Amino acid sequence: MSDQKPVRLPDPASVETVLASLEPRSADAGLAPALDKTFPGFAFTVATIDDFYWRSPHAVVAADGTRRGDHRAWVESELAELGGDLTAFWHRHRQAGEKFAEWRGTSAFAFAPTGPGVADFIQLSLGREIEVLAGPVVDPDYRPYSADDLLEPTWVSRDSAAEAQHLAGPVYRLRGRAGGGIVHMRSFLARRARIDKEQREASRPELENRIIREVGPDGTRDTAFLDANPDWFDFVPRENRFFADWERSSACAHRIFDHWAFDIHDLEDRRRREIGFIPRPLKMPAERLLVDEGVSVHRLMERTEAIDAEVGLPFAWFFLMTHGHWVDPDVGHTIADGLRAGRVRLPDRDAAVLLAWADKKYLF
Repeated sequence: MSDQKPVRLPDPASVETVLASLEPRSADAGLAPALDKTFPGFAFTVATIDDFYWRSPHAVVAADGTRRGDHRAWVESELAELGGDLTAFWHRHRQAGEKFAEWRGTSAFAFAPTGPGVADFIQLSLGREIEVLAGPVVDPDYRPYSADDLLEPTWVSRDSAAEAQHLAGPVYRLRGRAGGGIVHMRSFLARRARIDKEQREASRPELENRIIREVGPDGTRDTAFLDANPDWFDFVPRENRFFADWERSSACAHRIFDHWAFDIHDLEDRRRREIGFIPRPLKMPAERLLVDEGVSVHRLMERTEAIDAEVGLPFAWFFLMTHGHWVDPDVGHTIADGLRAGRVRLPDRDAAVLLAWADKKYLF
């Protein structure tokens, strides 16, 4: 945080006003300063993630560059004029030169610390988008089978590296409308733990009567569910464990949002509250670390140390492992076994975190 005490917390309307005020040519460099100016007392940083996405077509552009209006409205109007005849629509437009425009983007996140704790920060979930001339309004080679084919074009390449004429942008948009667009992480984690506890307590009467029946060669054995799961009501959500492990490990000297962003959801689904996040690494190793057959624990330790050096964070490999992609969970179990056998060593704080994880694994 800056030396100035924050006057106001970011809210969706104010953030969207800031985003709308950015000029495309200076949007990337101007985003953080514009947020700082609008929300005095905060010091924002911005990070992007290369996770290409696109939005549905939104406009039609004629061969001479004239915009014909909204894509869906144009398709429906043209079809109505032709009495819904898809073949006639296809013949009319397959060589007419009309193209559709759409927005393509990648995720971006803005962070601002609110205190010294690992979870003391605000995260804004954004999209950085450009408008492109994506392709022809019909597949020139194949007749559409339904109007839906026209409204959701599949005949154009949407590879993030695909060349497409740039029309506008970049622009930034607030994303994560399902409760994750603007989040104070400490408050979110408290809410996550509270909701999980409430949901588990609500199921207590049913669980107290639930029986697990096992049938084996020696007959049938019944076990009360809570006897088989004595820590059921002491469960700690994986999101809370991720932050607690960071705070207890060698990584704690680094700000977590310099290395991770969080895809957050907080919504009602079928009358049940669904809340959580998926961590997204901002710095990734060049290669995945897997447990090859016959590899020694000492070799794995060397490779985890190389990952830490590459990412620039002590114990980085552990958090990449909980993410579930860059480091195989078997790496963690193998090193934990090596720690218990005294064959390898880690700093005491990191060893405690890894052994606790190996006893009660969590992954995203």
